[in-house]
Amino acid sequence: MKTTMANNETIQRKWFVVDAEGQTLGRFASEIASILKGKHKPEYTPHVDCGDYVIVLNCEKIKVTGKKESQKVYRHHTGWIGNLKEVKYSDMMKKHPDRILIEAVKGMLPKNSLGRDMIKKLKVYTGSEHNHEAQKPEVLEFKS
Repeated sequence: MKTTMANNETIQRKWFVVDAEGQTLGRFASEIASILKGKHKPEYTPHVDCGDYVIVLNCEKIKVTGKKESQKVYRHHTGWIGNLKEVKYSDMMKKHPDRILIEAVKGMLPKNSLGRDMIKKLKVYTGSEHNHEAQKPEVLEFKS
């Protein structure tokens, strides 16, 4: 038997559409990260981006458990002295519900150029409409 290593010429990418309504944030994000990495494929290679595209709908209807709704805080630094910005989960959900899922998935991907390429294949939308019908995405179901 021969072991085949995936490379950019042999990768076949698919498009998947997923509904986030009623899903738990962390478990849902880990499933998406696995698809973006390509771990569901038999030709998975760790040093090659062999994952698929994922379209997420209804990201504003995702849920969290426990007291995360009131206690979870998103932090980022602007680069200037004393400019650590903090945004609560509830405020982020009102203004930018798509960023919540993007940050959760981004934290589960590699922290290098490979991970930056993988996160670009994630398309997150509020509502049930998207503009990727030309790619003919397949519907993907996750257990809730």
